[in-house]
Amino acid sequence: MGFFQMLRFAILAVLLSSQSSLRVADSAPLSTLTDKESLISFKSLITTNPSNNILSSWDQNSTFCNWTGIVCDEFDQRVVGLDLSGLELTGTISPHLANLSFLRFLHLQNNQFTGTLPDRIGDLSRLQVLNISSNSINGAIPPNISRCSELKTLDFMRNKISGRIPVDLDRLSKLQVLNMGRNQLSGPIPPSIGNLSSLTTLDLATNTLNGAIPGDLGRLQNLKKLEISINNLTGTVPSSIYNISSLVFIALASNQLWGEIPRDVGYKLPNLLDFNFCFNQFTGSIPGSLHNLTNIQSIRISKNLLGGSVPPGLGNLPHLQVYIMGFNSIVSSGDDGLSFITSLTNSSRLHFLAMDENLLEGVIPESIGNLSADLLILFMGGNRIYGTIPPSIGRLSNLGLLNLSHNSISGEIPLEVGQMKGLQMLGLAGNEISGEIPSSLGDLTKLNNLELFGNELVGRIPTTFGKLQKLLSMDLSNNKLNGSIPKGILSLSSLSTFLNLSKNSLDGPLQQEFVKLENVVTVDLSHNGLSGSIPNSIRNCKSLENLFLVNNSLSGNIPDTLGEVRGLVTLDLSSNQLSGPIPRDLQKLQALQFLNLSFNKLEGEVPKDGLFRNLSRVHLEGNSKLCWSLGCDSRGHGRRSIAILVVVPIAGSIALCLLVGLLFCLRKSMEYGLGGKLSSRGDVYSYGVMLLELFTGKSPTHESFAGDKSLTKWVQSAFPTNIMEVVNPELLLQVAELHHEGRSISPEIQRECLVTIIGVGISCTVDSPEGRISMRDVLHKLTSTRDTINCHQ
Repeated sequence: MGFFQMLRFAILAVLLSSQSSLRVADSAPLSTLTDKESLISFKSLITTNPSNNILSSWDQNSTFCNWTGIVCDEFDQRVVGLDLSGLELTGTISPHLANLSFLRFLHLQNNQFTGTLPDRIGDLSRLQVLNISSNSINGAIPPNISRCSELKTLDFMRNKISGRIPVDLDRLSKLQVLNMGRNQLSGPIPPSIGNLSSLTTLDLATNTLNGAIPGDLGRLQNLKKLEISINNLTGTVPSSIYNISSLVFIALASNQLWGEIPRDVGYKLPNLLDFNFCFNQFTGSIPGSLHNLTNIQSIRISKNLLGGSVPPGLGNLPHLQVYIMGFNSIVSSGDDGLSFITSLTNSSRLHFLAMDENLLEGVIPESIGNLSADLLILFMGGNRIYGTIPPSIGRLSNLGLLNLSHNSISGEIPLEVGQMKGLQMLGLAGNEISGEIPSSLGDLTKLNNLELFGNELVGRIPTTFGKLQKLLSMDLSNNKLNGSIPKGILSLSSLSTFLNLSKNSLDGPLQQEFVKLENVVTVDLSHNGLSGSIPNSIRNCKSLENLFLVNNSLSGNIPDTLGEVRGLVTLDLSSNQLSGPIPRDLQKLQALQFLNLSFNKLEGEVPKDGLFRNLSRVHLEGNSKLCWSLGCDSRGHGRRSIAILVVVPIAGSIALCLLVGLLFCLRKSMEYGLGGKLSSRGDVYSYGVMLLELFTGKSPTHESFAGDKSLTKWVQSAFPTNIMEVVNPELLLQVAELHHEGRSISPEIQRECLVTIIGVGISCTVDSPEGRISMRDVLHKLTSTRDTINCHQ
């Protein structure tokens, strides 16, 4: 190589070296500029709360390392962390975040972000924590998320993410926390998740995942939390799951899992603090080994198919806070069948105890009053508990919910129950409790739900109930209570669900205090001895949907103000002594679906609009002075008119049918005389359809006759046993008290005539023309029916 050639190579080498140095020197400012532009692009797609303007520091003219939520590397001044959690931000996540190539932590949780997670998120190769929980992110999980190989925490909780869990998530070999609960994920749990050997938390709860639990999950020997509740998982629990000895929390609730829970589960999972297998189909018995876990805090096994008895050892659980075994078939017998309650007195932190809806028998022990002072919920309803309620129960002063309903408990309600000042719900319904309701219950001022129905309680409703200013619902029905309804109860504006005092022996008038019940949805005062009129103040019950005053001694007019209760769905005032006209404003109640005014003393014209157009939903029988507009003359002589009208429905209809039948016969004679082709079988069919339409009130093209259904088949299905179910309700209403000039026609004769007429209609409409009745026989049967009615007038 010559000298000049060597010199040329030397110069080139120097130039290349200098260019390389320039690139290294310029790389830092170019990269920081990229970070800043990425952040500005991110901000452009989000909106902050105007009241705090939390991102006001994000000024292009300032150093971005000083912006709110930004963490920079001290040496390179590159963005390594972005924490904007809980700042009430709205908008979408910009794909330009993927340009923050040094980013290690991204916290966007507890905001209101929408849209999808950008596909480019996989470009963040240094990312260790990605938390977008508690937003409204939708769409699928980006398939390239597995390229974030440094990820240790991936938290998508509480979003609207759909689709399947990517099968290649196992490429995230450093992953420790995988939270995808409370989304809309579907499909199976990928067995490949079992390859994430560093995983300590796996939460896939509250999705729509299906299939079996992969046995591969048993290889997660560092797993502490397994939460896959509220999905559509099926099959048995793989035995390998019970070998993850590191588990502290396991929840498989609300799936379709079955099989027996291993008896030695407590030995195989010695670190368990929380065990939740509720709402499945597990069989067998409660594993006694669970009661050997002296540090366990929560055992939840309700809503399964478990049997057997409560195993011993509950006295070994000083840290127990929750024990729920309701809705199984767990048994006990004898007076001491509930002795396990005494063992639980050692659990000084217990705040939730539920054993309801089992087959537990026995007497409530006096020791119940020694349960934890922190006990908030005690459910014992739906068992075979007998004996009395121990007065010691009053010592549970912090108890919020007490349910002893639907047992065989007898005796009186202890006065000491009034000392349970924390009670919000008291359920003693469906027992054999007797005596008077203690006035001390009025001291339960936090009470919002009181259920004492279905007992043998006597005496008056305590006036102290007027102090229950937080009461939402009260049911004292089906007892032996007497006296008048205390004014204080009808003044409880807090009542918003229902007030049920039916099936007692209450008397006296309804008070005008209805004015205070402006929030209640259902009021049932039926089957008592209430008298007087329905107060006009009923108009103030603006939320009322259901009103039942059946079988009392109420009198006077139905108040017009009922027409102002716009949300009324059901109104039943039957079996009283109400008089006067039906308020016309009732036909304006668009929500009204059922109206029963039967067996009163109402009179005058029946409204014809609104609900009254559908007489199957209106019951007016037993009001002899009511008439329809067709039968009421201008002078109001309704009684005489209705007497005539009542005879018209059957007799008049038969006369019409006879006339039409004679016209058919006359047309046949004319066709025969003119040499026409006879088609009597087709005419018989048409006549039969007309007959059925006349007496049922439904045309063959009625909307209910779709597919293979028809008018004829519908009538045939009820003939003859349930014939009254297909007869036009308006016709039935008019013949309810069929009489003429002092002579009545018995219901038996009426029914016999209807069966004959409708039988004729069915015979006319059989599928085979050869099988149809002749028109001559039709006229004969209808004539006989007409004569039968005339003979009984």
